[in-house]
Amino acid sequence: MSEAKQLPKRQEVPVELTWDLTKIFADDAAFEAKFQDLSKELEEVATVKGSLNKGAGEFLTAIEYILDIYRKAEVIYVYAHLKNDEDTADTVNQALYARASSLIAQVSEAVSWFEPEMLQLSDQKIKEFFETEPKLEIYRHFVEQIIAERAHILPAEQEALLAGASEIFGSSADTFSVMNNADLIFPIVKNEAGEEVQLTHGVYGQLLESTDRTVRKQAFSALYKVYHQFRHTFASTLSTHIKGHNYKAKVRGYKSAREAALSSNHIPEDVYETLTLVVNQYLPLLHRYVELRKELLGVEELHMYDLYTPLLAEAPMKFTYEEAQEKVLAALKPLGEEYLEVVKKAFDERWIDVVENQGKRSGAYSSGAYDTQPYILLNWHDRLDELYTLVHEMGHSVHSYFTRHTQPYVYGDYSIFLAEIASTTNENLLTSYLLETEKDPKVQVYIINHYLDGFKGTIFRQTQFAEFEHFIHTEDAAGKPLTSEHLSEFYSELNAKYYGPIVINDEEIKDEWSRIPHFYYNYYVYQYATGFSAASALAKKIVEGEPDALEKYLDYLKSGSSDYPIEVMKKAGVDMTQPTYIEDAMEIFARRLDELEELVETLKN
Repeated sequence: MSEAKQLPKRQEVPVELTWDLTKIFADDAAFEAKFQDLSKELEEVATVKGSLNKGAGEFLTAIEYILDIYRKAEVIYVYAHLKNDEDTADTVNQALYARASSLIAQVSEAVSWFEPEMLQLSDQKIKEFFETEPKLEIYRHFVEQIIAERAHILPAEQEALLAGASEIFGSSADTFSVMNNADLIFPIVKNEAGEEVQLTHGVYGQLLESTDRTVRKQAFSALYKVYHQFRHTFASTLSTHIKGHNYKAKVRGYKSAREAALSSNHIPEDVYETLTLVVNQYLPLLHRYVELRKELLGVEELHMYDLYTPLLAEAPMKFTYEEAQEKVLAALKPLGEEYLEVVKKAFDERWIDVVENQGKRSGAYSSGAYDTQPYILLNWHDRLDELYTLVHEMGHSVHSYFTRHTQPYVYGDYSIFLAEIASTTNENLLTSYLLETEKDPKVQVYIINHYLDGFKGTIFRQTQFAEFEHFIHTEDAAGKPLTSEHLSEFYSELNAKYYGPIVINDEEIKDEWSRIPHFYYNYYVYQYATGFSAASALAKKIVEGEPDALEKYLDYLKSGSSDYPIEVMKKAGVDMTQPTYIEDAMEIFARRLDELEELVETLKN
């Protein structure tokens, strides 16, 4: 029997395929020096406490002092979390990350008096400060955001208690992460070539796209067998985390955890409700798509493990990482040379950690701080899906780059609500580019299939997740225990509603909730769906050359948090308080589905 293929160890990965963290700190010793400097500086923060009411100058000094503390802390944290994600089983990296997380908690506790003290000032007093000190003008929106939360900020002593407990509130999410990325051991399975391979998160995604149904089924069963074994533990970690969300919302005077989560970005709850309502109205479109999938795959029963494989035999498109870079530059050409120059920097200056290695964090993301590069984590395999992942994360990183090179630190980040728009606009541009340049009907079928699957996964699936997330919060708030049985029963019913009667609601899928890290993010997932919908509208405007569309889009990328997210998008040309943008996205899905059906008929003849 041949030896099973194993992932490389971290030290075996070619340097050019790893990110260059020496641009943050030359080594761990440099990290340690900055860590110690900030730790000492935190001891002096109390000297600024009580100064906000002394005058405009003191008010300005305090704001800039607090922001400087956060700015230094973010760099320390980003370095540690990126190092840890390189190899989550490395105890040195674990220690760096644990210490950085602890430092963040200390920072939060040390400056927790700041907002309560500001809110003790009258609106008239703050107005006088701005009239007296011109240098305060840049912080007007920052101050207005704090004042808007006046009803939910606690007295300084209580804020300090909550801030000091941040590690405790996050501990169940940390436990899930360690189990999911480092401790869970998945079995050896066989790939299409009959070779034994170690099942990992990355390999699972690859095998689920296999055209060999036996390979898909065994990977599906093997993965969920492991999660089912630990379902009670995962129910405990998730339940504890949700209790933390509900507790903090309650003590701050919010009606619900959802209201609390959305208020941080000033997003009306109607946006969430509208999303679930509109998507549920269009579920027949999803049912129509999966029915076509069943027909084209030629199976008597369509199972959950059949939803990701290409519809036409072998995938006609594969890309090496080097080839993918060329495709990204070509697909994003409509965004202009200014945009492409940043993409080239990402490739040339090692912003990207490319390949999967033992212990590396699963999935993909873009991460960084105001004073670091916007790094990208990948777990690369030569698939079309990975090309989409690369262009997606590049959208985040270029968004970050433009924001940080345009806005001052105080507005040098953007809300999660805005983040997914930049990334999925890139995905839409890639789809348009590929359909224009690839003329083989089989290839076009594959691309449209990929687009529809992406739409399914981003709008339909993430809205399904959003419904589940709201369910677990409301159930806990009502005092109902979130046992594994309760979670699995509801998830199974929800899954059946979304995919309809055509798809077999496999027993294993009821445990899918146990492996989704986003359920620990606090009302995060709905923004994938709203973002994809908005991105569809923006990409259409750019590709069609609508006057000022590109200029408005670049302005959005450079806006950061200088205005409320809803207002930023209105300036870009999309009103996300109305259902129209979601309905427009559904029309695009329907049109692509029509195109797929027509192409399939062409191939039959």
